[in-house]
Amino acid sequence: MTARAPRSAAALPPEQAGPLRRALTGSADVTVFVDGTAHRLPSEAQAAVVDLLARLSDGDAVQVTSVAELLTTSQAAELAGISHSYLRKLTDAGTLPVEYRGSHRRLRRSDVEEWLRGQLRRGEAPPGADAQHGADT
Repeated sequence: MTARAPRSAAALPPEQAGPLRRALTGSADVTVFVDGTAHRLPSEAQAAVVDLLARLSDGDAVQVTSVAELLTTSQAAELAGISHSYLRKLTDAGTLPVEYRGSHRRLRRSDVEEWLRGQLRRGEAPPGADAQHGADT
């Protein structure tokens, strides 16, 4: 898994910030062009892009970073189709990376999905899929 470094952008000069601010005022349509192809953004992405542009239009410098989606052991076990106790064994063995928030385990969605894809590539049903579900830690 490759982590992207945060990216910073300097504040826009006033001659660029003003027109951007005017374009954003009252606009409900945000379309992004990539290599000349228009892409309409889903509402969550649109809100993030508009917020970024608004900050630039206000003369602020901005920094963009990613946040991995963290799952509880219950959510991760459900996603993988395995028991909670088997999932905890995978984290204890280091097979699935885990982060602790106090005494609670948190797993990155991408790590669980990658592990599951590996199981499916090998043609294996995820071990522990039939086991009794245990309590969350």
